Amino acid sequence: MQTGLILWFLFINVVGYLVMSDDKRRAQQRRDRTPERTLFLLAFIGGALGVWIAMYRKRHKTKHPSFTIGIPLLLFLNAVIYGYFIQ
Repeated sequence: MQTGLILWFLFINVVGYLVMSDDKRRAQQRRDRTPERTLFLLAFIGGALGVWIAMYRKRHKTKHPSFTIGIPLLLFLNAVIYGYFIQ
């Protein structure tokens, strides 16, 4: 189970990073955007670290309190859940 969980952690965080980066690119090009609900869903299901890293590396959504507070909270929740199952 640990191997599967680690693979999930890596996969979902790469997906979160890529989706957040793509949303930044789309914002710059004034194209259709990824809904915020989708970004939070990716963070909730385990990809908060990837979303958080992209948020600050790409400087995207850093002025939105829902992201600057919500994503770190989801990151903490992810850490607790992963820590519980990896023991």
